[in-house]
Amino acid sequence: MNLFQIAAQLYTVRDFCQTAPDLAASARKIRAIGYEAVQLSGQGPIPIDEIARIIAGEGLVICATHEPTSVILDEPGKAIENLQRLGCRLTAGSYPHGIDFGDAGSLNALVRKLDAAGARFRAAGLTLGYHNHEVEFVKFQGAPVLDYIYAHTDPLNLVAELDTYWVHFGGGDCVEWCRKLQGRLPFIHLKDYAMGRERKPFFAEIGQGTLPWTRIIAEAGHSGCRWFIVEQDTCPRDPFDSLKISFDYLKANFVS
Repeated sequence: MNLFQIAAQLYTVRDFCQTAPDLAASARKIRAIGYEAVQLSGQGPIPIDEIARIIAGEGLVICATHEPTSVILDEPGKAIENLQRLGCRLTAGSYPHGIDFGDAGSLNALVRKLDAAGARFRAAGLTLGYHNHEVEFVKFQGAPVLDYIYAHTDPLNLVAELDTYWVHFGGGDCVEWCRKLQGRLPFIHLKDYAMGRERKPFFAEIGQGTLPWTRIIAEAGHSGCRWFIVEQDTCPRDPFDSLKISFDYLKANFVS
């Protein structure tokens, strides 16, 4: 892993990115930690061109975005235009609202639309990814739904944005999934999984939980991962401090 491959997911600091001045201040803090790239998600209603100007002005690269899944599936042209205006080539849907993963018709409609949208992204020189949560680990035809999604879409049209916390929460093996997605894993969400005193899991800074990071990072690298994106849905402290703890851990242990 190279230093520039470690990115911060803005969703982690979404409460501090709702206006243009706040986004600029947050981007400045993220750059000061040492991150050189960010993934856009959770920011406020700021014009696309202004977002691009702010992020570039703070010395950061937009490595990826999250677009609403409904837009990707039903209005992919809008998502493509957003990426083009941002100068970004990689995105994934945020969450598959309204999909019944226990219903064959609903799941197959999702798969068809993902593949068709991905073909349009590819024709525009862009890449569409699928971001998993725990729900894709319910079984369909004897295997997790996530297996079905990737088995029934063209690898050229749909890649994976694997989320380590949700893979583990859903009962999957992060290392196995990195291996399974070889050649189809250009970006990954790094989130640690920890268990609280009340026997409830929570999001932790990288290296502060239970996930086997040495094996995950190695296998993701073997699978061709280009962007290692730090995200923490909720933080027990200032989220910028959480981003720093994760960055420092990755830099100390994995940057060559």
